[in-house]
Amino acid sequence: MSKTVLVIDDDVMNLRMAEFILSKAGYQVQKADSGRKGIEMLKREDIDLTLLDIEMPEMNGIETLERIRGDEAIRESKVMILAASIDDRVKEKADGLGVTGYAGKPLMPADLQARVAEAIG
Repeated sequence: MSKTVLVIDDDVMNLRMAEFILSKAGYQVQKADSGRKGIEMLKREDIDLTLLDIEMPEMNGIETLERIRGDEAIRESKVMILAASIDDRVKEKADGLGVTGYAGKPLMPADLQARVAEAIG
């Protein structure tokens, strides 16, 4: 059975690109365009890994991650951060919240597939 990856990003092009790259590698891909929608999907669906954008309006990636870690039902979810660049303060916060890893933007197919495979097999 194939693994399911949830991509949370407010940018439609990034969602499409991630879906294209990951589905070519055999993953099922779910998409959410906000942290709130992503959290709802995590609670409803069987997700193996979440790719979470840091820069989003309303609720940014760190706030979304804090809510995931604070929710008993989804607290143990594997979450990988997506970011063009990440400053030390944000990385420290994300590491403290137990992220599985980081993937760079723009999304590079080989890099993203390798990082996801490393995170969930």
